[in-house]
Amino acid sequence: MLFSNILGLTHVKNHLTTSADGNRIPHAQLFVGPNGSGTLPMAIAYAQYILCQNQQGENTGGNQACNIKFDHLAHPDLHFVYPVATNDKVKKHARSDHFAEEWRTFINENPYGSIFDWYLSLGIEKKQGQIGVDEALEIVKKLSLKSYEGGYKIMLIWMADKMNIAASNKLLKLIEEPPDKTIFILITEDEEQLIQTIRSRCQILHFPPLGEQVIKEALIEKDNVPESDAQKIAHQSNGDYSKALHLLHHDGGDDQFEDWFIDWVRTAFKAKGNKAAINDLIAWSESIATTGRETQKKFLNYCIDFFRQAMLLNYGVEELVFLEPRTQGFKLKNFAPFIHGANIIDICNELQEAAYHIERNGNAKIILTDLSIKLTRLLHKKSQ
Repeated sequence: MLFSNILGLTHVKNHLTTSADGNRIPHAQLFVGPNGSGTLPMAIAYAQYILCQNQQGENTGGNQACNIKFDHLAHPDLHFVYPVATNDKVKKHARSDHFAEEWRTFINENPYGSIFDWYLSLGIEKKQGQIGVDEALEIVKKLSLKSYEGGYKIMLIWMADKMNIAASNKLLKLIEEPPDKTIFILITEDEEQLIQTIRSRCQILHFPPLGEQVIKEALIEKDNVPESDAQKIAHQSNGDYSKALHLLHHDGGDDQFEDWFIDWVRTAFKAKGNKAAINDLIAWSESIATTGRETQKKFLNYCIDFFRQAMLLNYGVEELVFLEPRTQGFKLKNFAPFIHGANIIDICNELQEAAYHIERNGNAKIILTDLSIKLTRLLHKKSQ
């Protein structure tokens, strides 16, 4: 993967290639960045730069055979680990190696894809993927062997925050004192979800969201999008190139989430002192509870963004408002006055707590019903 094909992030590219040229390569690195910012393609390009001994800040000029292997994501000294779960193909003890073909296809088609996109590609969107202790044992086994080509071995762990406690503890010593010429590159969207003992053993590199102009130019160049449409999509994507592609192709699920959200808040507004509306909220909760947990978590994060956008509009920060609801009869400017400093923190806290309990296998129907009743009270809270 060429650095020139990665959107923006020039300062990150320069930092990584300069450190590699100077033979100052940390043995454990943690790439932290929001979804769609390019952490995964950057990590792959960086691994290629190291393993193929490329030069002058680009993945050319080094070992040609090595670069060809990377074009097919088939270098024997680059190992990938990512969250997985059982599906129709793998019935038990799922590990990354079982899905190597699907992983290569996923990266080739959309290296900026989200973890939800990955789950969809495996048909496990109703499950929660993880990196378990079986995977950790496989990592230990792979890194105990000598490198195939006599140079570095690189272990790239995507969405490292999905490591469970048993796997994390199993890898602690290995990450702290890896074998000679062994490099760990961990990738996460939320470093706080990694245990502190893992974070303390890594050099952390933060990735910012992509700029609107960068996304706009990529849409025009790669997808032949008209400039006016590219500008609008880039603004709505909020620094997430994966989201920009979903908006372009109308396949990201946001249209469905918008329908759920607007139905929810409209019912919540009516529910104060209205028994029939309370029953509607319970029915809404039951409906959402039938979807997969990853879908529910993604929807709750969408709700947080929607409420925050409404608050920004309420306080006149229109240049930061990227959300444009398409539902007929719903106007963000009319909804915005109900979201203010007196209730926004409580609303976001309740949504985050609901996502937390859903991730930990709580009863989704009970969690969402409780959240809905709390929302009824919070939406009617007066601004101070």
